[in-house]
Amino acid sequence: QVQLVESGGGLVQAGGSLTLSCAASGVIFSIGVMGWYRQAPGKQRELVASITRGANTNYADSVKGRFTTSRDNAKNVVYLQMNSLKPEDTAVYSCYAEMGRPQGGLTKYWGQGTQVTVSS
Repeated sequence: QVQLVESGGGLVQAGGSLTLSCAASGVIFSIGVMGWYRQAPGKQRELVASITRGANTNYADSVKGRFTTSRDNAKNVVYLQMNSLKPEDTAVYSCYAEMGRPQGGLTKYWGQGTQVTVSS
């Protein structure tokens, strides 16, 4: 069984910074893409950032230049460094990981979600 456990959410003032982390544990065959989604009340879920095992990254336009994702493959951890936070960044942030199966194919696992609130 695989688990993704997130940490690092909280309340921060506009202009501040937060770092989220997400650690995968359990029976892991391989991990491919890892990343972060967010969902604000009344809005659709949005892909914020993703990172391949080789550290190729992709970001939503709304966070480019402010957020940075990274990963530690040895520890099966993905991070999201969030700088210059804005009130519109307020959302529940969820990490995910695409994991390979021994018989082939991928399974997408999700973290439990962590609240990030940015006050103006």
